[in-house]
Amino acid sequence: MKEKGRVIVPAAIRARHGWDAGTALVFQEDGAGVRVMSADEALAAFRRSVAGKGGAVEELLAERRAEAARDRNA
Repeated sequence: MKEKGRVIVPAAIRARHGWDAGTALVFQEDGAGVRVMSADEALAAFRRSVAGKGGAVEELLAERRAEAARDRNA
C-alpha cells in the first residue's frame, strides 16, 4: 500500500481488466475475501441489482449518477 490509500496493481492485471493507471477501484469485502473492481464496474453491478425496484432506489441512483458526474469532472 502506498501513501494516501493508493495500491499498486501489476500492469498485466490492469491490462486484463482494461484498467488504466489511475483508475478508481472499489474493494468489496465479503465472507470469502475481497473483490476488486473499477468504480464503473461497481456502479453497473449496483444498477443491475436494483433495476426495476423504483421509489427510493431511483432517487439513490439519480444522486449517485450526479455524484459520479461531478467526480469525473473534478
